Amino acid sequence: MPSRFHPAFPRIRRLAFAMALCLAAAGAGAGEQAPLAKRLAEVRELNKYVPERALPLLQQMERDGRAAPLGQRIEFLNQLSNAYDGVGKLDEAAAVADELVALGRQHDNNVALAKGLLRKAYLASRRSQLGESHRLAWEAEQLAYTTDDIDLKVRATIAAGDSWAEEGNFPKALERLQAAATLARQHRDPTQIVMSLNALIELYTIMREYEKGFEALAEAVKAAEKTNSPGRIATLKHAEYGLAVETGQYQRGLKALLDSLAIERSLGADSMGAYSLANLSDCYLKMRDYRNAALYAEQAIDAARKLNNAGLEATARLNLGQAYLATGRLAEGKRHIEAGMTAYEKLGDQPELQAVLVEYGQALERAGDLPGALRAYHRERKISDELFEKRRQRAVLDLQEKYDTEKKQRQIELLRSENEVNRLQQRIWWLLAAVFALASVVVGLLYRKVRHANAQLYAKNKELKQQSVRDPLTGLYNRRHFLEYMRAMPQPQERAAAHEQCGALFLLDVDHFKHINDTHGHAAGDAVLMAMAASLRDILRETDMIVRWGGEEFIAFLPTIPRSGLDEVAQRILSGISATTIQHGGQTLSVNVSIGFAPFPLSCGGVVLPWERAVNVVDMALYLAKAHGRNRAYGVQGFGDPSQICLDEIEQNLEQAWRAGKVNLSVVHGWEDQRASA
Repeated sequence: MPSRFHPAFPRIRRLAFAMALCLAAAGAGAGEQAPLAKRLAEVRELNKYVPERALPLLQQMERDGRAAPLGQRIEFLNQLSNAYDGVGKLDEAAAVADELVALGRQHDNNVALAKGLLRKAYLASRRSQLGESHRLAWEAEQLAYTTDDIDLKVRATIAAGDSWAEEGNFPKALERLQAAATLARQHRDPTQIVMSLNALIELYTIMREYEKGFEALAEAVKAAEKTNSPGRIATLKHAEYGLAVETGQYQRGLKALLDSLAIERSLGADSMGAYSLANLSDCYLKMRDYRNAALYAEQAIDAARKLNNAGLEATARLNLGQAYLATGRLAEGKRHIEAGMTAYEKLGDQPELQAVLVEYGQALERAGDLPGALRAYHRERKISDELFEKRRQRAVLDLQEKYDTEKKQRQIELLRSENEVNRLQQRIWWLLAAVFALASVVVGLLYRKVRHANAQLYAKNKELKQQSVRDPLTGLYNRRHFLEYMRAMPQPQERAAAHEQCGALFLLDVDHFKHINDTHGHAAGDAVLMAMAASLRDILRETDMIVRWGGEEFIAFLPTIPRSGLDEVAQRILSGISATTIQHGGQTLSVNVSIGFAPFPLSCGGVVLPWERAVNVVDMALYLAKAHGRNRAYGVQGFGDPSQICLDEIEQNLEQAWRAGKVNLSVVHGWEDQRASA
């Protein structure tokens, strides 16, 4: 594609011309030995968007920069580290950042120290060392607020807010990013306003606060027009794309990306342009224009290789693989997707890998490769379980930390009260009878205060226990409670597994749930999950345990039911969920579910399976239901000849074992499937 501007951007042409003049001035300044401060100011904007052109200019002034007064030396080292980072020379960037930190400690200068720590935080993030990156960013923010450098304060506050967002603490992230925007507005610097609002837009997008995101975007665009920086305009075009795609405005998102790419190519901003190419391929995938999706993905792969950016190349390969799968080029599509996922595994990006596996499984299913789709779903399930456990542990730790803080505060208050009592007791000896009466009053008040504190402590403990066993969205039991319940249950005996009266496990998964989120938004997905929970409470009994297993999955444990009644329960669930309608955003939504189920306890070859393996067998039955068309239930009723059965083989491929007569399955169809077959 030729490098040109979109005709709708005459203002951007003038900004690009201004950028070119800036570059020319930097070159002239170097030849004429302009003051170092002026040369650094001229190269600063260029360094952000075209670091490969800024780095040689900085290297030319290195001797002057290292010999300059302290303030200019700090700015030079900061710019030099940034330029090395921008061209992918991370080791050199880290060495200069360490030099900046050492300079700050040597001269007891918090500006140098904060800038050095910020640079180290950015580099740690680039290396996927998020914990270290967040620690450095928060330390840099504390140091920045001991200085008079407004620009440093704004940048450090943005970095701290982004770190809180990556930690999943959105209220804290919002508080810091709003503080950065307020500080930038007070300083009336349009560049700082654009930076802070761009970070806010990203957070609003993650939090699904799309209206606030578009409001912040409008304010940021007005500020960007005052900066004479085409790079800032291009950055906001990326923010607009993110908001547009999340709200289903694909044409708007496409236009924003094409405009951004035109600006980036005019500036020679290859790094930003590479991200635009990858996003364009993703946008065309969402619009089902697979030819253009493949075209831009191939360009993005070439650009990422030149930049030595493994993460970006992985994303582009995944997009290319999806485009190939959609056009029937299965072998090539799988090869690119597997290469992309391997790169994500090396980078340790599990959340992104999980999302990729979901899309991969759906693409393989559409292409007719059901075994491949099943393998992708199993890989996704494993990562989902790991991430769910990490999030649960973090939530419990946050609750415990909150509880400990409140407990310490109560202890402090009690200690203060005790000190007051001690002072009153000293006065008792001097005031005799009158003080005795006063002491009685004080003791009574203290007794009431202690009782009140104990009541509050009891209520907090009760609240903590409730939060630890319930899912906050649906109000159902959570996975942790179910695991503890099952672990505490005695191991059932063989005779119980053969009894007509048994228990049962039902594992449900909402069909096409990702499509609901992509089409109607995540708020609609939450509404579907809450409606699902309400329907299951109506369909099942009060004595049945209903659990949100994770994401869009639910598990139901029925403690007692006739063995012959399992299919009827599965039919009730399928019919009840299909009949449920959800009102959201002026639209009426409906969903179906796929189900795997089995009696519990479950016996195989005279051996009663532990509950964990029973759940795994039910999980296999669920994926069999998904692979065979969804809106149906597959139930494991028992196993064949014990002498020919290997449970490990059955767990690896349930369908093959079923076809071979090693597993007895029942199949229950939803209403829509029954009508279709009739």
